[in-house]
Amino acid sequence: MPTMIKCGDELIRISPKDNKKIEFSRNNGLTWILRCTNSSVGGFVDLMDNGSEILATTQKGLYFSKNKGLTWILRRR
Repeated sequence: MPTMIKCGDELIRISPKDNKKIEFSRNNGLTWILRCTNSSVGGFVDLMDNGSEILATTQKGLYFSKNKGLTWILRRR
């Protein structure tokens, strides 16, 4: 299960220290910046690049993001 994906010019990952956080890197993983802290989705489990959106399996269902993981919308429980 991927915890990190390539999305355009960024790497996006589930934080290895806290699975309720999404981080991104624009320098191939040299440094990571917090993008999203979203406890309302539960913990992130898996990420997938789905073309125009990112899909995330979480502890509370399937979510999608159209802004590289900044905000998440429930697709299915």
